[in-house]
Amino acid sequence: MRTAETILNIIRERGQRGLPVEDVYRLLYNPDLYLRAYAKLNSNAGAMTPGATPETVDGMSLEKINTIIKALRSERYRWTPVRRTYIPKKNGKLRPLGMPSWSDKLLQEVIRSILEAYYEPQCTPTFSRLPTQTRVPYCPEGSYPKRSSYKVVYRGRY
Repeated sequence: MRTAETILNIIRERGQRGLPVEDVYRLLYNPDLYLRAYAKLNSNAGAMTPGATPETVDGMSLEKINTIIKALRSERYRWTPVRRTYIPKKNGKLRPLGMPSWSDKLLQEVIRSILEAYYEPQCTPTFSRLPTQTRVPYCPEGSYPKRSSYKVVYRGRY
């Protein structure tokens, strides 16, 4: 079985060349992708906050990952409703906040990493100084991690 990094690198290369990725749903059967997602989510302070179900990062195990994969294989995985709470804003009003269950967070992170690996190489800013053949589509500023929106918009203009 391929590692998560190998799979994501293959997807990234196909995204750079503009080739389609086939059997994306089957990629969700790889436990390494879940372990990679767990490592990313575990460091977040919100990982200990329960969602609609009482499960949190503490109850995580390989058995839990295998249960999710088994449900996906048999097409029986059910997304749980999000727990809605309201947090105060500076102006005194309340802002809605949805908190999914831990299993849903984990699966969302796996799906996000697969989609990001494919689309991120395609979403680089276009520069007017580049020849027309090397220009690639410009993506919204929200898809550039670790870059301020000002820099993305500024670079997109010039």
